[in-house]
Amino acid sequence: MKTDTIAAVATAMSDSGIGIIRVSGDDAVVVVDRIYRNAKKERVLMKYNSHTIHYGFIVDKDETIVDEVMVSVMRAPRSYTAEDTVEINCHGGILMMQKILALCVWSGARIAEPGEFTKRAFLNGRIDLSKAEAVMDVIHAKSEFALQSSVKQLKGSVSDIINKMREEIIYEIAYIESALDDPEHFDLESEGYGDKLLIIVDRLKEHIQSLIQSADDGRMLSEGIRTVIVGKPNAGKSSLLNKLVGQERAIVTEIAGTTRDILEERVSIDGIIFRILDTAGIHSTEDVVEKIGVEKAKSAVEEADLVLYVIDSSIALDDDDKDIFNIIQDKNTLILLNKSDLSIRVTEEDIYSFAAIVQKPNSSTGISKSGEEKNGDKYQNRIIRTSMREKDGIELFLKTVKEMFFHGNIVYNDEVYITNMRHKEAFEEAYDSLVKVKETIICQMPEDFYTIDLMNAYEKLGLIIGESVEDDLVNEIFGKFCMGK
Repeated sequence: MKTDTIAAVATAMSDSGIGIIRVSGDDAVVVVDRIYRNAKKERVLMKYNSHTIHYGFIVDKDETIVDEVMVSVMRAPRSYTAEDTVEINCHGGILMMQKILALCVWSGARIAEPGEFTKRAFLNGRIDLSKAEAVMDVIHAKSEFALQSSVKQLKGSVSDIINKMREEIIYEIAYIESALDDPEHFDLESEGYGDKLLIIVDRLKEHIQSLIQSADDGRMLSEGIRTVIVGKPNAGKSSLLNKLVGQERAIVTEIAGTTRDILEERVSIDGIIFRILDTAGIHSTEDVVEKIGVEKAKSAVEEADLVLYVIDSSIALDDDDKDIFNIIQDKNTLILLNKSDLSIRVTEEDIYSFAAIVQKPNSSTGISKSGEEKNGDKYQNRIIRTSMREKDGIELFLKTVKEMFFHGNIVYNDEVYITNMRHKEAFEEAYDSLVKVKETIICQMPEDFYTIDLMNAYEKLGLIIGESVEDDLVNEIFGKFCMGK
């Protein structure tokens, strides 16, 4: 691990009222002491106590005053990096921050790598890896849920769960190893140890499974529901996008086929983040450009969390609608019968009948007239009458989305959501190891076989918090951080 002194601008590189240059390392105080003078023009930074802030000036090599500043001193280990740290609060002009940073480098520091301050906090044991990743999640949070979830993880919500599980697993490993080393005092078979361990393993599996299942909702709540708008040309797809975004982002004309490429927008509505993709109208065409747009629309549906199928209810359904139904029938779909202010030629009954014609056998998400779940569907398709011109049906649309994804309400409670896909993968691997432990117990194999998969589960959980993690992974994670953090 590098222990030299690093420096970086910790605030945004833009004109602002205040800018902060952060310096960390064994010589942090020495580095800043060379360019800092107090109100009496004295060089006294080395004398200041930890966690104090002082008024003074940053000076150039020839003692010329560069800026009027406040300097904070934080001695190891009571700092963000657990190293000596000094923060220079200066005026926030870009040129000023760059000049003071350059003076820090002249004085003995080097420019920090992206995420190096947080990386040092992790390597110095002040935070674990899951908390370190939460730091970046807090910075990039795009919704209230994402922010609160990241803050919880920064406080240790995930770490606490992991540590409790690992403590329980390592206790059982130690118990088995002790029994195998001292068979005279431990008789695992007569104690019925296998049955006792089975109860523990089942409980751990259940807990991990619930965390894995929270990952999809956690991802959607933090990153947004990937929402794809599909339909035939001129059905009102772009008008829907404009209504949801609140401004004219998509060109809307009476000419069919105006939208030829995918337009993506991110919008927060009633606490729900939508990543909305407006696509080209899906229909049979000989136009080369339109064909490309249609294929892009079909590909977007495959990755969608939610499909909004916009139908012009003033025009009868046709073969193009059959094509669209075939594409969406395995997706979570809301069907919007648009242009309900015009004469109606497509009813809900028409949709049910039409969908039945193209329904694949044993399809997982058919449109259900009864509203009852089919084949264990998690969500039901819904049909909503809308008019983009009259703004009808938008409130019902939002209410239905909440019911489909969040049981009608978005509640920021104490439940832990897994929002990091690296964490999800590690949980899945730990779960698989516990499944093998259970199989070993059921098959009545020797007890020393238990410890192999128990230890594997222990190690996989440890990857989440950074125990026995490889350097390449650490570098990859912190390489995604912003400068100065």
